Amino acid sequence: MTTDWQEPLIEKQVSYTLNLNGQLILIENVPARVNEETGEQLFSPATVERLQQTILDSQEPDHFI
Repeated sequence: MTTDWQEPLIEKQVSYTLNLNGQLILIENVPARVNEETGEQLFSPATVERLQQTILDSQEPDHFI
């Protein structure tokens, strides 16, 4: 049995937020595939690795909110 159902995903730049030890981290302009119906964000493995490395390296932020 096969199905031809596909999720409506579009490529977008999104904001990624993370609460780490009580500190809110916001990373803007992260590439993701977004389900238009549910808003679910899917990140490629390379993007996830880059996000983790950026956060773990404690890189200096561009600005504070």
